[in-house]
Amino acid sequence: MIPTPDIGHLRQPKYRDNVYDPAEDTFALMDALEQDIDTLKALDASLCVEIGTGSGCVSAFVSQILGTSAAYICTDINARATECTIETGARNKVSLQPVLTSSVEALRPRVDGAVDLLIFNPPYVVTTEEEEEAGQVRAGLDGAWAGGASGTKILDTLIQNHTIPQLLRRGGRFYVVAIRQNDPPSLVRAMQSIGLEASIVLQRRANREQLFIIRAIRP
Repeated sequence: MIPTPDIGHLRQPKYRDNVYDPAEDTFALMDALEQDIDTLKALDASLCVEIGTGSGCVSAFVSQILGTSAAYICTDINARATECTIETGARNKVSLQPVLTSSVEALRPRVDGAVDLLIFNPPYVVTTEEEEEAGQVRAGLDGAWAGGASGTKILDTLIQNHTIPQLLRRGGRFYVVAIRQNDPPSLVRAMQSIGLEASIVLQRRANREQLFIIRAIRP
């Protein structure tokens, strides 16, 4: 079993009140990645991109699978999250490279077709569109959970714009978190419609939520 990265610094007030604290959704995502450990190691990956990195915990976890020779780019709209990600990397002896940007906007087109592993624990809570927009504008903690009317506004944009297959190299993998209210089967069909091999690879109940991890592969 791969150990959970050291994130003790999240107890500091500057992070505790401003950065998403790893929770059941984070651990479900890490379990799905560990479940595919042999396949991920076989990727011989050189580039991993995490969208909405928060604390950087997941990227630090992935570095224990892919190794420290791969590059780890971690995007977030929250400046505190990027600061926290740097510290998470230092504590776990991996260089995590945070980029302050919405989604992957600042990375493109330079990384198009080069991403071996793309990871996203998106804002998935169903909210009003106004709450989602305000969360993205404020770029604080609420931006990590407010997901709009279907809870999938940012993910829907990535799918509709074909961003995921454009980022991935052939054989590259995308892992994303969803809950039942997001209609995971519909998300799978949407990814399949843009040429990805997509499926639900993990389901887990966490209190009142049903968590799903979807994996999509560019053939």
